Amino acid sequence: MEHVLNCLVIDDDPEVNTYVCELVSQTPFLQLTGSYDNAPAALHDLETGTVDLLILDINLPGIDGVTFARTLKDSGRPGPRVILISGSREYAVDGYKVDAVDYLVKPFLYEDFFRAVAKVRSMMSQPKAVPGDDHLFLKVEHELVRVNIGEIRYIESFKDYVKVFTGDKMITALSTLKAMEERVAGHRFMRIHRSFIVNLDKIDSIQHLTVRFGKTIIPVTEQYREVFRAEFRDWL
Repeated sequence: MEHVLNCLVIDDDPEVNTYVCELVSQTPFLQLTGSYDNAPAALHDLETGTVDLLILDINLPGIDGVTFARTLKDSGRPGPRVILISGSREYAVDGYKVDAVDYLVKPFLYEDFFRAVAKVRSMMSQPKAVPGDDHLFLKVEHELVRVNIGEIRYIESFKDYVKVFTGDKMITALSTLKAMEERVAGHRFMRIHRSFIVNLDKIDSIQHLTVRFGKTIIPVTEQYREVFRAEFRDWL
C-alpha cells in the first residue's frame, strides 16, 4: 500500500486556498488534514507531529510564511516538509534558507504542484539516518579520525585518497569517492562532478551551474546537471 502524506495548507486568499486543497484531493498519495488562512491558527496541528507536508503561502497576515517556516525549523522538533507558494519569485532565496523543498509561483498548474509534492514523497521514502549516524571515522595514516557529517562542506577525490573539507580544515583520508558517497547517503549530499561530492546545506552560492564554497568553485558537470537542476529548479 502506498504511504499517504498528511498535508496541511495555509493561504489567506480563499480562492487559492480552495484551489490548493482541490489539488491535494486529486493526488493519490496526499491526505488533507486541514487548511487555514493564517499561520498561528495552524500551530496546534503542526505541534502534534502528524503533518508530513506543509503548503505555505509567504504573504500572510501577521506572521509571514518565511518567518513561520523559520520558527518551525528552529524549534528543535522534527517538522513537516515545506512547499512555499507566492505571487512573486523575489522570495525564492528565502525559501532556500528555510530548507523549503520547492517554491511555486502563482498561478501554478497541477503539473507544477505534482512535481513539487512528488519530490517530497521521494525525499521521505529515502532511508533515514539512524540515531548515532551523524558522524563517521576516516582512516588517516595510522589512526581513525572522527568527523561530524553535518560539518563536511565537500569531498574531493585525490588518487587513492579523498580530501574532506570541514570548515577551515582539510583531512586527507584513505578512501574512494564512491565509498564516501555511500557513507553519507541519507544526508544532504550530492555528487556534482566525477571528483566532487558536496553538502547542499553548506553551499555559499550557485552561479552558471557552478557552486562556491568560499574561494573554491566547483562546476556541475553534464552527467549530474539534471539531478542538480531538479534540486534547485526554482532558483536556477
